[in-house]
Amino acid sequence: MPRPMRFGPLLATALIVTGLAGCATRPPASDPEALAEFVANNDPMEPLNRGLYEVNNAIDTVALRPAAVAYRTLVPGPVREGVRNALGNLRAPTILMNDLLQGEMDRAGRTATRFLINSTLGIGGIVDVAEWQFGIRGHGEDFGQTLANWGVGEGPFLFLPVLGPSNLRDLTGAGVDAVASPWFWFGQGEVVEILRWVRTGMTVLDAREGVLDTLDTLYATSLDPYATLRSAYRQRRNNEIRNLGEPAPEAAGGTGFGVGVGATVPPAPAQSPR
Repeated sequence: MPRPMRFGPLLATALIVTGLAGCATRPPASDPEALAEFVANNDPMEPLNRGLYEVNNAIDTVALRPAAVAYRTLVPGPVREGVRNALGNLRAPTILMNDLLQGEMDRAGRTATRFLINSTLGIGGIVDVAEWQFGIRGHGEDFGQTLANWGVGEGPFLFLPVLGPSNLRDLTGAGVDAVASPWFWFGQGEVVEILRWVRTGMTVLDAREGVLDTLDTLYATSLDPYATLRSAYRQRRNNEIRNLGEPAPEAAGGTGFGVGVGATVPPAPAQSPR
């Protein structure tokens, strides 16, 4: 049985390469307003991305959203919070790696301390004792942010089914994070593989449940949900790269799902059916 997410980034890259024919036409210099909008959106593959966005909506409608609604309905809030805490704790080694790669020694120290405390006193991270008892708040970090810190540009905007909004830099970063995680290499055998798949499934489910209300509001009010998601994702990533605020680590990780847990979505002016 293959390890979860091992081939995900490669498959997504293959889809991008085979879909390059769907690139948008760059406006001519004689239309400066259209050209400025094209550059600002950073979405040269918009026709392809919108097609993949529709694929994502189909998957979400028949599977992901119903599963997230059932999860919220059937599982008590404190249990869901414990699951989210545990998933975040499993990401701590990856966050620590990226803290160190960025030279953020203070943040690295906090990440290591949180992991030690929550893995022991917090019963494997189910309870965030580090923040609750010691005031050590968590933060997210991934290799996409590390690449940005090293001066690598974001590359073209991408929209990938299930993974949601991303870009070439963040997609690459998600692949590196997946392979660099110690949990990717730890242990062998069928039970370990099943646990990896359970973690992957719970990560997606937790992330989708976390944006249920946000996305429901967006789809009910936005004239162009795709453009709104694109804008929200890019704003959130810019804030994360600059370490503006320190939200708790997201279970979804690098490339994110939807607009990401805790992300804000700009209001839209008019109602449009999904």
